[in-house]
Amino acid sequence: MVGRAVAAYCASLGDTVLAYDRQTLDITDEAAVAAVFERERPEVVFNCAAWTNVDGCERDAARAYSVNARGPQILAAQARRCGASLLTISTDFVFDGAKQGFYTQRDDPNPLSVYGAAKLEGERRAQEANARTLVIRTGWIFGPGGPNFLSKVIELAQAGARLTVIRDAYGTPTYAKDLAKRLRELAERDLPAIYHVVNSGEGASYEEFARAALALSGREEGAVIESVSMDDLERPAPRPRNSRLRCLISEAIGLEPLPLWLDSLKHFAASPPELKIAV
Repeated sequence: MVGRAVAAYCASLGDTVLAYDRQTLDITDEAAVAAVFERERPEVVFNCAAWTNVDGCERDAARAYSVNARGPQILAAQARRCGASLLTISTDFVFDGAKQGFYTQRDDPNPLSVYGAAKLEGERRAQEANARTLVIRTGWIFGPGGPNFLSKVIELAQAGARLTVIRDAYGTPTYAKDLAKRLRELAERDLPAIYHVVNSGEGASYEEFARAALALSGREEGAVIESVSMDDLERPAPRPRNSRLRCLISEAIGLEPLPLWLDSLKHFAASPPELKIAV
């Protein structure tokens, strides 16, 4: 989802975009990555690849660390060899959720899950491998083409499915298209650091997000919503109860706050479905 958004936005600005999916480039295959970098000599690398199945990571830590820690390290090292910067996407799950307010770069990470720990290790390895690494922590991403609950709320409601939503877990929703634009802006500035990139606003619970999505899309009436506590769900991996993010750096380098998440959700809800075109 994020990779598609980044590729589309950069192409719209006239950038030469080389986009790869899992089938065309495995970021854990060092030889394959080296061959691509040697052939293409990129100036900027966006790492939008990750294994984001939180419970899957808990069951298979070796794969989680291979994709989410070693993968960014390989990309960073190859980017350094050809003089490129790396922007690698990390997660709000590097925090434990015990804080009441927003997490900033001043807060110490303390991941609860294998997924969070592997992503944090990926941050560190990438920074060690390439001094021109920008780490972008984000979370609760929604947008076209996203295989996740936030992006599927409207579709599920339209299909008459029962929505089980958590009322007491909080994050900062982030529109993939807004994230893509900010990634491109950060690439242009080329200032290595850790950034927290999310849409503006006070954040929301999963239930608040779902109800807002249904209301904005005109599908609230008749929707079947089951409100549950996070503790009611028996899942293999623990999650942070609060993972809201705020950035201390973006405005200092001249970047405006991203739009309010409700405004971006309204845009997403009003957008026609993307056409699936075979080429």
